[in-house]
Amino acid sequence: MKRRKEREAALQMLYALEFNDTNRDILNNNFSSSSENPFTEFSRLIVEKYQLHLKELDQEIIRFLENWDYNRIAVIDKILLRMAAIEFLYFPDIPPEVTINETIEIAKLYSTESSGKFINGLMDSILKELIRSDRLQKTGRGLVSKIAAK
Repeated sequence: MKRRKEREAALQMLYALEFNDTNRDILNNNFSSSSENPFTEFSRLIVEKYQLHLKELDQEIIRFLENWDYNRIAVIDKILLRMAAIEFLYFPDIPPEVTINETIEIAKLYSTESSGKFINGLMDSILKELIRSDRLQKTGRGLVSKIAAK
């Protein structure tokens, strides 16, 4: 449950950055780590990777959109999809199944009723392509299960 709160804190920070020209360091001061807002090292890493790889993440997501205009995707859903792609690509110790489940649960809290299904389908397609192209580099407890590899 701790990681979910950290993911939620990262989502909140990224959402704030989406609509403000504020410097991330200024926002960091407002997102101090506490039990109510666990903006921790994990949250910070997500935000850093997000900002560093934003164009790549969007290109990865756009590749899998069928009959859908990327600009019509809800901002929260875009952020969650990017965050999930970050965990797939840059956090080798997090199992993809955990990333998918956590992202769907967070979408249920912060986005629309249909977002969970939309995000699940898109993340499943992205995960399968990353596995197929040997771009998913997981280690330890982050290794891909046989279920996800199908």
